Amino acid sequence: MTPSVIVVGSLHYDIIVRSSRMPVLGETLPGESWQSKCGGKGGNQAAEAARHIAGVTMIGCIGRDDMGRQLRRNLEDARVDTRHIRDTDERSGISLVISEQHGDYAAIIVSGANLSLSEVDITHAAPLFTAGSVVVLQNEVPASVNLAAARLAHECGCRVVLNAAPARTLEPELAPFIDILVVNAIEAEMLGGGIVSDLPAAVQAVDVLGRYAPTVVVTVGGAGLVARSGDALYSLSPHAVQLVSTHGAGDAFVGALSARLAAGATIEDALAYGNAAAAVLVSTDEEHRKHLTEGETLAMLHNRAAQPAGHALASLQETGLPIA
Repeated sequence: MTPSVIVVGSLHYDIIVRSSRMPVLGETLPGESWQSKCGGKGGNQAAEAARHIAGVTMIGCIGRDDMGRQLRRNLEDARVDTRHIRDTDERSGISLVISEQHGDYAAIIVSGANLSLSEVDITHAAPLFTAGSVVVLQNEVPASVNLAAARLAHECGCRVVLNAAPARTLEPELAPFIDILVVNAIEAEMLGGGIVSDLPAAVQAVDVLGRYAPTVVVTVGGAGLVARSGDALYSLSPHAVQLVSTHGAGDAFVGALSARLAAGATIEDALAYGNAAAAVLVSTDEEHRKHLTEGETLAMLHNRAAQPAGHALASLQETGLPIA
């Protein structure tokens, strides 16, 4: 079987409200617009990976309700194998998102059927775990499921990418099976990496978090990202794009990164590719995101390569960090 991407994770039906700003406690604000979409970190990452590589599989749980049917259909439309998405008697997971005018957002999730995912689901999907494939995990399903999937992946010669989001304590028994840990600044801090407000702080964080995985990636929003893989340190600035919304940026990065790794790319190339895919996503409105292909990511990479030396990376040069 050709190596590909197996995503074990969450499926949420998202309701996104746009507002001029975030409300404070006890305040009611008039919103500007709202829309619904299919998401969940697992679902988003699977759909993104499928833009860049064939044969992506999703392992997750949904409810026997309209939202569940839409979640399954959305991934099928994205060419994701949904045969290992199990229907349950629980209601499908849901996410409520407030996106403000500058593109930042806040969200609340109700896990619902996602908490029904179990080690048995991993056992049933065991034939998919083939050498060279990449298994992607997040923290929106039970920790026992992540451990079962990571252990099986390790035994089968797969690489394991853990996007430790939302932040929670990382189980010590999980760490030996993680190959690549991806976190944002908040998650890095909650895992003990210290306050990450800029790239130099991110360098310290990847060194501290190296106890969890041989490769650690810390994303710092508009400042870019830093990664440590063995003795190599990488840093990337964000692409210069017109920001629409940062919602889903991390999932786009993880999905594209994982697809590139499954295709045989080096970690350096995969980081650059994921960074470009995230830039494409945040500069595209929600309605048109589902129509994106790898072509836009390749174009974003080409545009950066064509820029004058030092132009897009000036902020990194000022830090004194090596530039990838």
